[in-house]
Amino acid sequence: MDELKQVFLQESGEQLDALESLLLELEAHPDDETTLNGIFRAAHTIKGAAGMVEAAAVESFAHVVENVLDRLRNHEIAVTTELAALMLACTDHLRVLIASEAGTAQLGAADIEAQTTSLLARLRAFGPGGQVQAQSHAAKAEEPGVQRIPSPQTGHNCWHISVRFGPDVLRQGMDPENFLRFLETVGNIRHVETLADRMPPVAEMDPELCYLGFEIALESAADKQTIEDVFAFVRDECQLSILPPHAKVDDYVELIESLPEDTLRLGEILVRIGALTADELNEGLRAQATPAEGEAPTNEAHDKPIGEILVAQQVVQPEVVAAAVAKQTQVSEKKAQDAKLIRVPADKLDHLINLVGELVIAGAATSLLAHKRSDGELIESSSLLTRLVEEIRDASLQLRTVQIGETFNRFHRLVRDACKDLGKDVELVISGGETELDKSIVEKIGDPLMHLVRNSLDHGIEAPAVREAAGKSPRGTLLLNAYHDAGNIVIEVADDGAGLNRDKILAKAIERGLVEPDAHLSDREIYDLIFAPGLSTAEQVTNLSGRGVGMDVVRRNLQALRGTINVSSQAGQGTRLTLRLPLTLAIIDGFLVVSANRSYVIPLDAVVECIERPESEHDRNYFNLRGQVLPSVCLRESFELPGERPARESVVVVQYAGQRAGIVVDRLAGELQAVIKPLGAIFRHLQGIGGSTILGSGEVALILDISALIKISGQAEQRLLARPEQRSA
Repeated sequence: MDELKQVFLQESGEQLDALESLLLELEAHPDDETTLNGIFRAAHTIKGAAGMVEAAAVESFAHVVENVLDRLRNHEIAVTTELAALMLACTDHLRVLIASEAGTAQLGAADIEAQTTSLLARLRAFGPGGQVQAQSHAAKAEEPGVQRIPSPQTGHNCWHISVRFGPDVLRQGMDPENFLRFLETVGNIRHVETLADRMPPVAEMDPELCYLGFEIALESAADKQTIEDVFAFVRDECQLSILPPHAKVDDYVELIESLPEDTLRLGEILVRIGALTADELNEGLRAQATPAEGEAPTNEAHDKPIGEILVAQQVVQPEVVAAAVAKQTQVSEKKAQDAKLIRVPADKLDHLINLVGELVIAGAATSLLAHKRSDGELIESSSLLTRLVEEIRDASLQLRTVQIGETFNRFHRLVRDACKDLGKDVELVISGGETELDKSIVEKIGDPLMHLVRNSLDHGIEAPAVREAAGKSPRGTLLLNAYHDAGNIVIEVADDGAGLNRDKILAKAIERGLVEPDAHLSDREIYDLIFAPGLSTAEQVTNLSGRGVGMDVVRRNLQALRGTINVSSQAGQGTRLTLRLPLTLAIIDGFLVVSANRSYVIPLDAVVECIERPESEHDRNYFNLRGQVLPSVCLRESFELPGERPARESVVVVQYAGQRAGIVVDRLAGELQAVIKPLGAIFRHLQGIGGSTILGSGEVALILDISALIKISGQAEQRLLARPEQRSA
């Protein structure tokens, strides 16, 4: 039961995500039947799954929601903003109820009960006894004081029964007229046509044989099995076909669509929804197994599809069979897709990644030992081992990668709700949703992205009237984009709003003592001030932003993930925030360098080239690289390493976010696979170091933070440019 409940909790979360996405889509396209059916199926699946695990609170609430959605699907009520908001609120409450079942709810039982009562009261307004109804153009006004009697169904909404009695019915004591009288007990016979086409000439007629048949139109609320039971005593002695009313066809199709994702045969589907009886199915199967007249018997009993046979026997409509076939195809495709997927707990994957990391370290030790002994066979064997370890590493890391599109799609709801609160009209545009990155990063990037999106909606994009006055479209655009770049994933949050107010940010920073009044800052440095704790330029506090918290948390969270964030803005045109994150937090390809007999690892994706440092530029923090000035950072000087500098030094040219710099080291030691080990909290303020790793020799090597080193080199270059006397010297 516990395992079943875990599956319920996981799959219900997926269904709720789908339900929320479809509801947002329905609000934009209220007449889309596919969306309506998808919404109903999601709610129906949640209700059914809750019943299986005996989650009574979820099942009962989902049942009421399903009833309203059923009326919506049948066009008994119309799609309105109020109804869409209520359904989204119900989706949120279902999450709370499911969390309560899992024991992770943040609300108390009394608060949950109060929410349930409030939402049920609002749902009743859309129920059969409520006041909210779909307005039909053909609807007639009701006259007060007049009791209207429902008009009977017309002929095309009657059951059509075709019966041909066998010749021995009378000999067995059966009277065809009695069956017609019995049929009146389950409904009203609207029309009967007697068929006498089998009647022989008078001279050949046998009074003990029956030659009659009937075509009957029956108005009845009974199901097909009940109607067939009327003819139970002569079922084997007659030809009987029962077609449901045309009004029932749509009901059958909807029932088929709402069936659970079970593997069923065509006949089983039709019997389950009541469009076919067991006897009709058996007769169809017998006809399928029996060769037609004039055909030679074959060993293959299923040459002709059973659906075609049932339609030919006039026991079911073609539309119902087509819907059942479509359901079969959908289920089989889903089963085939599910067969390719295996749900694995995250902690098992983490354990696997840790083991692969240890395998990488052990492989490096083996390779080092082989080279020390100069054993050719051992070197060849260790090379093969290294290659296989690399493949295992890449494959295991792929197991933990997911697409970021699922995270992006969650913001549709946030944008919708925020626009309602702020009175703005904003279109969310998502691109690059198929970009993959480590699941652990995806889980931690959600909150920072939420802060950025909220700030863009509140501070960035103007109100429709303001945008029109500025000559813009009243509808703003918010872009979420992701792509890979040089071993990193880049996430962009951009809007076409008013842009950042440079002077206002600077004034606020000076007011709070973050910047000296006479300081000369570049635009980029001023824009970076928005990440200072407590700095906010909002004139009033809203439920989205304005309290001076959030952006500093965003930067801290990104730094904890070894990521960075940059801001670019243009007045009146908009703002773009660019986040750069590593693809994985576990293992990287690195380039090993040595300074003062200490080993350091540079992420290989950041390395552009390696050159020898010119002797004439040993005392400078920049040098000439093929006619271009390249700022540099000497590890000896930056980390204050002891010892004398060697006569020959090497420079590793690195690049990050479009900026280049040179890292000066004593010597180069080649490529390696580095298992990233995080540094302790005591080292969190250390600049230029992003982690550590263990080499094959057992030595600990520090992993360099390239973005921080490039920033250090850029600051040194600015100091140089600010002192022309030193530059000329």
